[in-house]
Amino acid sequence: MPLPSDKTLQRVGQWALGLGMIGFGIITISSGDFIAPWEAVPAWVPARTMLAYLCGAVMVGTGVGLLIEFTAAIAARILLGYLVLWLLLLKTPSLFTAPGFEVVWLGWGEIAVMVAGAMAVDARLNGGPGRRIARYLFGIALPPIGLSHFLYVKETSGMVPGWLPYRSGWAYLTGSGHIAAGLGVLFGVYARLAAILEASMITIFTLLVWVPGLPHTWAAVMISLAIGNGAWAVAGDADLSDRSRPASGPVQLVPRQRDDQKSPAAPV
Repeated sequence: MPLPSDKTLQRVGQWALGLGMIGFGIITISSGDFIAPWEAVPAWVPARTMLAYLCGAVMVGTGVGLLIEFTAAIAARILLGYLVLWLLLLKTPSLFTAPGFEVVWLGWGEIAVMVAGAMAVDARLNGGPGRRIARYLFGIALPPIGLSHFLYVKETSGMVPGWLPYRSGWAYLTGSGHIAAGLGVLFGVYARLAAILEASMITIFTLLVWVPGLPHTWAAVMISLAIGNGAWAVAGDADLSDRSRPASGPVQLVPRQRDDQKSPAAPV
């Protein structure tokens, strides 16, 4: 299966990440509150509403910055720092305080996908080891997302459009897809194809599940796009070389003959 060129994927990934952050930021500013998957901000935090506006402004500003060549590098660095702080301060502690709740791992995985996308874009624009780290973070983030489809199959099936048959089957299928994509990325088995298919699946999910409910599902559309567009950024910029196959190059089925081994009848 022919894949898009690296430059095409990089452009798509960077712009998708920027647009996803703009949409997410606009929803945050318009609501004046933190929405999933940011809802872990405690109610006792001082000036919580002002903090929500500030976070929305950061997402919109860095998203716009990613769309402009002159500001893309600094925007990527700021966005990466912002998302890493959210992952470490709001999502990671819950993995230790409530590790038995899969929904905690699901929320961590969703944010981690966006962090991986920002990290991959930042590494391309500013240098550093982020492209490889993004690969492993992305691969680790996907299995918990897929596992949620099995543990919350009733809720997941309810999201499947009614015109599709075997709704629970689609829940299991997409859950398996998330897990398979994560393992493919982690272990280098058609890693770039796995990342592209994962990003495509989230985008299709957004279009089939949330877009038909507009205008009542704007928040869900923007959240889903932000996560899916983070996956597109990983597909474009992360180090996704395959570990399971030899380095690319033409395969020689018959060894070449040296000049001194040519048949006497061969033309000069």
